[in-house]
Amino acid sequence: MTTEVAMPTRLQSQSGPVQSRRWLVLAIVALAQLMVILDGTIVLVALPHAQKALQISNANRQWAVTAYALAFGGFLLLGGRIADYTGRKRIFLIGLAGFAAASAFGGAAQSGDWLFGARALQGAFAALLAPAALSIVTTTFTDGVERVRAFAIYGAVSASGGALGLLLGGALTQYLSWRWTLLVNTPIAIIAGVAAVRFVSESKASGKTRYDVPGAASSTLGLVSLVYGFSKAGIDGWGSTTTLGFLAIGVALLIVFVIVELRSSQPLLPLQIVLDRTRGGANLAAIAIGAAVVGGFLFLIYYLQGTLGYSPMKTGLATVPMAIAIFPAVAIATPLMSRIGPRPIMTVGGIIAAAGLLVLSLSTVSSGYGIHVLPAELMLGFGMGLLFTPLQNLATLGVRGNDAGASSALVNASQQIGSALGAAVFNTFFVSAVASYITSHPATHTVQAYALVHGYDKAFLVGAIAALLAAGFSAFLIHAERDELTAASAVPVPA
Repeated sequence: MTTEVAMPTRLQSQSGPVQSRRWLVLAIVALAQLMVILDGTIVLVALPHAQKALQISNANRQWAVTAYALAFGGFLLLGGRIADYTGRKRIFLIGLAGFAAASAFGGAAQSGDWLFGARALQGAFAALLAPAALSIVTTTFTDGVERVRAFAIYGAVSASGGALGLLLGGALTQYLSWRWTLLVNTPIAIIAGVAAVRFVSESKASGKTRYDVPGAASSTLGLVSLVYGFSKAGIDGWGSTTTLGFLAIGVALLIVFVIVELRSSQPLLPLQIVLDRTRGGANLAAIAIGAAVVGGFLFLIYYLQGTLGYSPMKTGLATVPMAIAIFPAVAIATPLMSRIGPRPIMTVGGIIAAAGLLVLSLSTVSSGYGIHVLPAELMLGFGMGLLFTPLQNLATLGVRGNDAGASSALVNASQQIGSALGAAVFNTFFVSAVASYITSHPATHTVQAYALVHGYDKAFLVGAIAALLAAGFSAFLIHAERDELTAASAVPVPA
């Protein structure tokens, strides 16, 4: 089954994209996307310090990651629709302003709940910003060859932003304060906003403006319930009434969401977007790799700082090779897509990323960086680069003009939902593994250190399984041919 190639669909626009400025437009939206992706990881290096300062428990610390990812992923579909019908540039600017304000609010946090609330607000405004940014790229680059290049650049920003966030987070935490990992977003958002006002053209979809509020409510509440259920499993156990109850409610609400979408005249998620085999496979791969990346980043930070004794800055520097490894992968994957197609590239990428996480799952209290952590980081970064390069292109390939925002939102939502579920599930495995190790070993002054590493290893192993799932989805579901990625008719042309 091949991917549907959409015919050009007329869009309402104040003025079409100025062709001579299209690469500048890409730079502006890529800066905003970098800020959003950075914020998914920049607080990770700072999290041990924020946890201590705000007296956050080990069981609850994952909410600093999960609150952001869950609000981001939960509202992205609605954000995509709002961008389509209200105006992509307008929503892009609103998202930037709200993100900047929420970041400043988080930087002033005086408690764990305050921090978690600010992170959720950041995620909600990111849910407006990210799909608007990707839709601007989709409607700006209509030539097939240039579209592939633009998405390769955009994908590289998305793939490397997480690792670069670790470096920046380390520098800010060590030389300023953990609070600056949040406050730094404000000047970045102002720069991107001023440039967008000047250079980005407005566009929006034709048709009636109606938002699927029941769909948004059922999907978001369902995801929140699932994540909370996974979080409670680490505290109360998998068989507890609370855990099973929230998991059951989450599944039920997501079933309600599907029913609502099937009956809605203007659904939040037009099901034809995900029922297409290639687009559906790309989004499933995004969920799996989003979870795997959390497994790599979150617990690697705690391992480097808590077990190997690295400072925040040294921790950030130690993750640089992961970011560097992404760029040769993108350079290799971009021309290969037009020769062998995206499926083998993404499959191999998932396998390499899984291998890196598997190496990390063999960590000990005395593992060396050069012979153990570094090779694992290089494999993880290179695999991510191969997998992410075609991902967003495939997830939006062949969609009709009015669904550009929804499809753009879905691929971002898939990654964030994967991150939220991954953080909750992996932290649950970590907490359970640590408790089990302590219970089954004699009480000594070193048992805590060994128990923590045992927990990290379990989390890394689950991350490797998630990366293998991403490879499997890529191998068996993605069927886009190499020429489809360069077809000029794959993108609706703004009128």
